[in-house]
Amino acid sequence: MASSLRQEYFQIPVVTRAYTTACVLTTAAVHLEVVTPSQLHFNPDLIITRCQIWRLITSFLFFGSLGFSFLFNIIFLYRYCRMLEEGSFRGRTADFVFMLLFGGVVITLFGVVANVFFLGQAFIIMLVYVWSRRHPLTRIYFLGLLSFQAPFLPWLLMGFSLLLGNSIVVDLLGLKPKLPVTVCFNQSIPHNELLPSSGISVGHMYYFLEDVFPNRAGGRKLLRTPDLLHVVFDQLDNTDERRLPLEEQQDGELQQDEGPHN
Repeated sequence: MASSLRQEYFQIPVVTRAYTTACVLTTAAVHLEVVTPSQLHFNPDLIITRCQIWRLITSFLFFGSLGFSFLFNIIFLYRYCRMLEEGSFRGRTADFVFMLLFGGVVITLFGVVANVFFLGQAFIIMLVYVWSRRHPLTRIYFLGLLSFQAPFLPWLLMGFSLLLGNSIVVDLLGLKPKLPVTVCFNQSIPHNELLPSSGISVGHMYYFLEDVFPNRAGGRKLLRTPDLLHVVFDQLDNTDERRLPLEEQQDGELQQDEGPHN
């Protein structure tokens, strides 16, 4: 059984595997009190004045203490990150990493303006948005109750957030307002603050620059993957050709469209 689990784990594409594992290990470290959220959260002052550069990464890895919200976020992260990596980015690991870097930088800039602690939820919804726009005909069966086409999924998640009283401006930016330090760092975060926010604007920014603008009259490709990323990641693509995409492993849960995707 252990061998089977190990084999299944290494069947996950490398970027999705690395990011998901980092999120799980970070949450476990907080749960075991190896580190505290105050050592992980996004704080521009500490990053600049004390050179705590790790906060640029760890702020994308923590989704709150173990519970429903953490499980919800990890499932969405694993599912849509993997479907992107094995779908429209299959054989293009360097381009996928560049998309993640682009989204991370833009979300971080929004984080400075919106004054937030953790940025991971916005990052997940960015992935969901890009996937949904590249699969416009795919039908989603959400929680076994709702059936709709993929482009509505990010808006549905934003609707849940609005029903819980969050700001529509914050949701459109894909960020959450900063919680009081005493509330956030004792991990007694209110339930509504842990539901996924919608990184719609960041996802749409990438989708427009990558998929829409280059195909318009007079348009051109503005996002180009640096050669360094190709040197580092292109060799990984040759090892993933036989992996069965997650979309083909589902037992009828999703009905995939068959149109070409970028």
